[in-house]
Amino acid sequence: MPSSSTTAKAPVKSVLNESKQIERAAMLIQMGARMQVLESETTLSYERLIRLYKEIAGKSPSKGQLPFSTDWFLTWQENIHSSLFLNIYEYLSKGVDLDAVELLTKAYRLYNEQVATAEIEPLLSFTRAWRLVKFVDAGMLTRTQCSQCSGQFVTELYENRHFTCGLCNPPARAGKSKSAGALMLH
Repeated sequence: MPSSSTTAKAPVKSVLNESKQIERAAMLIQMGARMQVLESETTLSYERLIRLYKEIAGKSPSKGQLPFSTDWFLTWQENIHSSLFLNIYEYLSKGVDLDAVELLTKAYRLYNEQVATAEIEPLLSFTRAWRLVKFVDAGMLTRTQCSQCSGQFVTELYENRHFTCGLCNPPARAGKSKSAGALMLH
């Protein structure tokens, strides 16, 4: 008879755990998460996720890869939105005991509330917010303090110490758009 120390135990299937994973996946789908996010943040099989996605969203999930470039987060308006989200995320991470997905969803909901209050169209999708957190965790992006307003903005890792944000020093054509929901500078 083999000793208990050499016998590997198969993971116990738990109906309760599976229920929690389905609930988590459903919440992520409702927030607009793409399949890669669902696969990364749940333990459900790809086939179960596809069926769940179709049931909740009423359509098949979007095809294609997620963006793997940090550039999107560094352009003018996108950087302001990304910085707002990341500041909310970092603030919550210091004061609330939540797992990573709960933290991400709470921060994203607060981001959406803030842009709605300002009557600005949200530019940051849930999947991009998830990717932003992954980029920060991987050390590809960070937050840097603006030398003029002292706000924290998403930047590349080795931004110089005299960084000026896009609000204090906007590009020449910034804020000139007439499109509804765009940032307007006065």
